[in-house]
Amino acid sequence: MSLRSSLYESMIENGRSYHKYKEGQYYLPNDDIEQDRLNLQHHLWTLTLDGRLHLAPVAVPQRVLDIGTGTGLWALEYAERHPSALVIGTDLSAIQPEYVPPNCQFEIDDAEDEWTYNTKFDFIHGRMLFTCFQNPAAVFKRAYDALAPGGYFEMQDVSFALETIDGSGDNTSIRVWNAKIIDGAARIGRDWRCTLKYAQFMRDAGFEGVTERQFKWPSNTWPKGKKQKLLGMWSMANFLDGLPSVSMAIMTRAHGMSREEVEIGMVDVRKDIKDKSIHGYVPVYVVYGRKPFEGEN
Repeated sequence: MSLRSSLYESMIENGRSYHKYKEGQYYLPNDDIEQDRLNLQHHLWTLTLDGRLHLAPVAVPQRVLDIGTGTGLWALEYAERHPSALVIGTDLSAIQPEYVPPNCQFEIDDAEDEWTYNTKFDFIHGRMLFTCFQNPAAVFKRAYDALAPGGYFEMQDVSFALETIDGSGDNTSIRVWNAKIIDGAARIGRDWRCTLKYAQFMRDAGFEGVTERQFKWPSNTWPKGKKQKLLGMWSMANFLDGLPSVSMAIMTRAHGMSREEVEIGMVDVRKDIKDKSIHGYVPVYVVYGRKPFEGEN
């Protein structure tokens, strides 16, 4: 309630709303459609991790930070599961719930700015942030500096690419569109394949015991098995809802396409997402590391 009203303002572009604070810093929208997708992603991650919110072996955290919290579902659920911990969620958009548990709070902040927290954290978490940062390695170093010795930093993210188990995605519209988005992101100073470098970013920042776990999100319900089909169903919904969110700003700003051209270009991509003969998946990564105590090797 203490937020200035200007922080709630949005910028409208091509029929979607984007954050007004630090306008243009983040290339995905923050409207109701996108918020619903972010909430869907939370459930997709929970399913992927068998109900867990993280994989890092965090013991009894007292202070927890969730950077790029989005709608805040991860922070809210973590606060409910750990009532003795103070959980802070930060984001560029003020789209989090107004009523939260007493041990949870949200702040409008840019993780690429200088971190000014006076007290160290026991656990820092980030999820689906591959689109966010010009210099993700610097954010990893800020996380290291903001942790108490023995604290953990965990990143959960996807590798922005559609892979296939049998080459069935070769020469498809979705593969071409994917490459064009990655190229567009590079033109505006973003590496949307940076997830593959997370483990090295952590080691370079000083973390020890860096662990990388890989999972897969099927492109639709093509695989066998109850859990895989359920993952595929949620994943397909995420892909279809996220396609315009991910595409519009990049294609119009970086490639100079019109809104109509982007809409037409996405028609065949949507068909590929639904096509069960394309045995596709998106690689999903959980990477975490521990800040050592002074004197530890």
